[in-house]
Amino acid sequence: MIPAKADPDLQAEYLQMTIQPRLDEATAGKREVFFVDAAHFVLAPFLGFLWSVARLFIRAPAGRQRFNVLGALNAVTHELISVTNDTYITSVEVCELLKKLAAGQIGIPITLFLDNARYQKCTLVTATAARLQIELCFLPAYSPNLNLIERLWRFVKKKCLYSVYYSNFDLFRAAIVDCLEHTHTHHKADLQTLLNLRFQLFEKQQILPV
Repeated sequence: MIPAKADPDLQAEYLQMTIQPRLDEATAGKREVFFVDAAHFVLAPFLGFLWSVARLFIRAPAGRQRFNVLGALNAVTHELISVTNDTYITSVEVCELLKKLAAGQIGIPITLFLDNARYQKCTLVTATAARLQIELCFLPAYSPNLNLIERLWRFVKKKCLYSVYYSNFDLFRAAIVDCLEHTHTHHKADLQTLLNLRFQLFEKQQILPV
């Protein structure tokens, strides 16, 4: 499925004119490119595939505590820089992430690709990015297919959450943190193909009206 308000022509133009030139510089070692997004993992049942002739009951965790991860995924190395909490992601957390990225600067420009969430596009964030000399590039609206980190969130859910029972929030959070901390080490082989730099685009004639 593709969001109903997505503009395939705008996505294709943005990929060619904005994303691809910066990725070319990143693969040549002349720029660091990160894809940024927040994921909100809720302590709740995540079913994978289940087929049973007999009726079964599956344990489900109590409560709906939430573990929030604001991540910046390096497009080349797949290293993840993140800010986490169990409350809310706001512009304050985005600025904290920007400072973490700036602290790791290696003398080349930094570009971030982000969606248009209000807390990412506010004055506080854009001013902080300008001060830290970090380029912010905002993706076209309704374009999760152009945000590389969305694939990582799907991987984490499949690896840590589907058909897995956690008896408490601490275990739930620890499993997610452990997975995210090893994106460019233990999980590097699994993610190599998933996080390739090819992006899915759509033709208008492929989108069926409902």
